[in-house]
Amino acid sequence: MATLSAPARTEPAHAKKAAPKRGTDTPFKRRLPLLPALLFVVAVTQLPFVLTVFYSFQSWNLVRPGSRHFVGLQNYLDVFADSTFLGALLNTVVLTVICVFFSLLLGLGLAILLDRKFLGRGVVRTLLITPFLILPAAGALLWKTTMFDPTYGLLHNAIGTDVDWLSEFPLAAVMAQVVWQWTPFMMLLILAGLQSQPKDVLEAASVDGAGRWRTFTAITLPHLSRFLQLATLLGAIYIVNSFDAIFLMTQGGPGTASTNLPFYIYQRAFQGFDIGQSSAMGVIVVILTMIVATFALRLMFRTFSVQGGAK
Repeated sequence: MATLSAPARTEPAHAKKAAPKRGTDTPFKRRLPLLPALLFVVAVTQLPFVLTVFYSFQSWNLVRPGSRHFVGLQNYLDVFADSTFLGALLNTVVLTVICVFFSLLLGLGLAILLDRKFLGRGVVRTLLITPFLILPAAGALLWKTTMFDPTYGLLHNAIGTDVDWLSEFPLAAVMAQVVWQWTPFMMLLILAGLQSQPKDVLEAASVDGAGRWRTFTAITLPHLSRFLQLATLLGAIYIVNSFDAIFLMTQGGPGTASTNLPFYIYQRAFQGFDIGQSSAMGVIVVILTMIVATFALRLMFRTFSVQGGAK
């Protein structure tokens, strides 16, 4: 028996949907909503830096009206010939290296302790994070009056000596406060790395008879290398700009014993009123920081194996 096929249905032309045009969603249109934020960042960061570079080529002292004139690179030459600037640079390097090292070491120890389960771990973790939540100015005043006071300080009562720590050991006193402030930050980053370890690898090492020290050096420490590098980079960027502790605890003294670059720039700009040289110092500090941060980021990108990063 023959079967008849139904005639093919044809849709009207107006019923056909137009195909979406390609190329309309360009990268520029996708990034267009970020333009206001980008303009704001440029306005509050890059424009002041451009003005700082411009002022660094000027000889301008605010207490001498009409003295502003172009001097070229003379401010930079005077800065590198300034022994106080070189001393402040050395103090900045020493302060940053020692504080980052001890903060990282203490943060690693505390993170290992908090990675284990014990009664009251949440309370202990909250208490250990507290120093990082305190404002740097409040923390500096707390250590100055509560810890280092030669008459009523806790160190005076605990050790029983009348040592004026801020006068005899100014840079060490500032380092102690900075390490106390930034150790919780290092601890949080390292603790995140510890908790991201694959548990099956640790269990396999335990079954194979590896002890705690062998497991830590062969498995945990290589796994934490990325987090340690990230903590070192971020900690160095923040600690190199330390100002509150030095301003409130030692005022850079005695003399210039605890003066670092941010505090010395503040002195030349707002106490010496020398806009030209202070601007040149600021430009030099920014360039040195960018050089160090570039090498650190390249190393970190290689460690994290970021596709398209530095090679």
